[in-house]
Amino acid sequence: MKTPALLKIAFIGDYLPRKCGIATFTHDVRIAVAKESHAECFVVAMDDIANGYAYENEVQFQVAEQELEEYHAAADFLNFSNVDVVSLQHEFGIFGGPCGSHILALLQDLRMPVVTTLHTVLSEPSQTQRAVMMQLVRLSTRLVVMTERCRQTLINTYSIASERVDLIAHGIPDAPDTDQRVLKEQFGVENKPVALTFGLLSPGKGIEYVLKSIPEIVAKFPDFIYIILGATHPSLIREQGERYRISLERMAKELGITRNVSFYNRFVELEELTEFIGAADLYITPYLNVQQAVSGTLAYAFGCGQAVISTPYWHAEELLADGRGVLVPFADSSAIAGEVIGLLIDDERRLSMRAQARELGRSMTWDHVSRLYVDSFNQARDQRSVFLKPLAVRTLDEHPLALPKMQLAHLQNLSDSTGIIQHAIYSVPDHAHGYCTDDNARALILTVLLEDQGRDSADVRSLASRYAAFLNVAFDRDTGRFRNFMSFDRRWLEDDGSDDSQGRALWALGTCIGRSRRAGLVAWARDLFHQALPACEQTTSPRTWALAIMGIQEYLRRYNGDRTAAAMSVQLANRLCDMYEAIATDDWPWFENIATYNNAKLSQALITHGRCSDDQRAGDIGMKSLRWLCEIQLSPQGRFRPIGSNGFNREGVEAAVFDQQAIEAHAMVSASIEAFAVSKDPFWNEQAHLAFDWFLGRNDLGQPIYDASTGGCFDGLMENQVNQNQGAESTLAFLLSLVEMHRLNAAIRFLTTSNR
Repeated sequence: MKTPALLKIAFIGDYLPRKCGIATFTHDVRIAVAKESHAECFVVAMDDIANGYAYENEVQFQVAEQELEEYHAAADFLNFSNVDVVSLQHEFGIFGGPCGSHILALLQDLRMPVVTTLHTVLSEPSQTQRAVMMQLVRLSTRLVVMTERCRQTLINTYSIASERVDLIAHGIPDAPDTDQRVLKEQFGVENKPVALTFGLLSPGKGIEYVLKSIPEIVAKFPDFIYIILGATHPSLIREQGERYRISLERMAKELGITRNVSFYNRFVELEELTEFIGAADLYITPYLNVQQAVSGTLAYAFGCGQAVISTPYWHAEELLADGRGVLVPFADSSAIAGEVIGLLIDDERRLSMRAQARELGRSMTWDHVSRLYVDSFNQARDQRSVFLKPLAVRTLDEHPLALPKMQLAHLQNLSDSTGIIQHAIYSVPDHAHGYCTDDNARALILTVLLEDQGRDSADVRSLASRYAAFLNVAFDRDTGRFRNFMSFDRRWLEDDGSDDSQGRALWALGTCIGRSRRAGLVAWARDLFHQALPACEQTTSPRTWALAIMGIQEYLRRYNGDRTAAAMSVQLANRLCDMYEAIATDDWPWFENIATYNNAKLSQALITHGRCSDDQRAGDIGMKSLRWLCEIQLSPQGRFRPIGSNGFNREGVEAAVFDQQAIEAHAMVSASIEAFAVSKDPFWNEQAHLAFDWFLGRNDLGQPIYDASTGGCFDGLMENQVNQNQGAESTLAFLLSLVEMHRLNAAIRFLTTSNR
């Protein structure tokens, strides 16, 4: 029986006008498949900026890459759109979650076959990358790779059955025959030898090594021109501006080759691109990553019949084999110069390469490639009885509960050029009480966690700089300690801050070092961290020790070989363990005779230290004390009831119920998430949600503590009412809890997918 025609195909990936290689590929393959299959082909586009891009009508659904719920919404949209097959473009970096794991939430809910094109296939993946890849493979009906090397890696590294893998080359346009002399005249390079590199500019492309080769080339060919075509990668622009391009321009000036180098800083359309390729005598692709699985720019240049000089990354090694191009070692300017000169001298060899490239390029045109994709889609549809998942109603116990949207309006309202203001009268900042190191440290941690989850923006980075600047001026380099309280007119109100402010500042610095990608912020924090660390040894507060341990363990994420920092973590953890063992009884398994404030942080610090340092004693004490804390902070109605600040909880005496503070809810959220990460025990997932739900109104008064209109948080729960002031400590407690709950939900979704 004849296979029925495909009627509707959905493509998932980045999409034009977003400027990246995946976006261009998704656009081109959609057009080619629509032409070949005559099916309705539409796009589900991934957005990396607020509100997305100005898409054309073929984009029917948009997903904010960091918003997990939008992946589920996209799956629902596709399920009810009568789609025959989904074509997913996969690259780890374009989806949210750890190693792009959010896409698994979409795939696990789809009811139609999925054909996944793998733009990256890692031979040595990290543990998380491997786990994501294995789930991606399981949820895909068929897989497409673009090189034989990638196919073999899938089979050998990931144990994928070869019959599920289709090898389809990167498509290229069917370039028209052009007169090179006319094109050279058009660009003003007639009678000059021209080399070209194009694509989005970023450090990994290795352009600097070509620039360093040019003095040797111009000694032989004084009129040689090297064209660097392409805009700087948008993500690099957001993080660093044009720093890389400017450095390349300055390098060209220092090398004395400004007459021989031309930068075209723009994203060119296909027609103009083919003209640039046609005007060039050579194409150079000096990438620095050997595991570059595919390069669209290489495929385009090669398919258009260019003579190519390339470093030996995977795609180039395969495409340029058997004399179809030239391979040079990575980061070897001398080798690049030698091959450029050799090919410009040897016209016969260069023209032979071009002829071979054009011949092979005929099998890479989108007309040919689209037929292979349609064949793969039809095979996937024929296999749907094997891979199709039944339509099922998702009950609440099958996936994490929804979370409020992250809103930073009130955080920004409390922050000025000095830092974050401590208190508020209702939602109005209260200047009379000025600022403190404690709150600015918390705020800095929040901004780095937002960055770590891909939620950073220009506003978040600006806030981070202000909070960092406050900590910088708060540190007294003569004493090695932080001052804490500053008046609104920027006068320090004390010479030395509390012990807790020392630990909390160190925690913020360690978080910057361990998680931020901002090189300047990391360098600043590293310098201050080393100056502030020794003072922690002299502190006497167990909460200071706990906060310092948290900071040290964050620091060790990046510098795990630092024996001094590791030894300090061991010393402080041992102090906490010794204190616990001196006080704890079967009925009172705690560190002190009274449980006061920020209690769960003591347990969390030991759990974290135990996990990272393989210290079973610390880990066991942390888990045991935290479980007890959960028990005594549970109301008769089964809701989270933090120990009240009006008396706390002394051994043998009933705990105070009010006032309940937001810092306690955050401490329990954070500690429970850490306990879950260690044990994977669902009990800790439940405890994290119980504590977080305190903010949402599941508390003794049944009143929400967070302000849904601003993302701020009220200052606590009193006996008969909510404290309506929205100060920094409470607001940051809520926002920190929210960002950590998003991380927990991502982990739960990933585990759920893995276990299905």
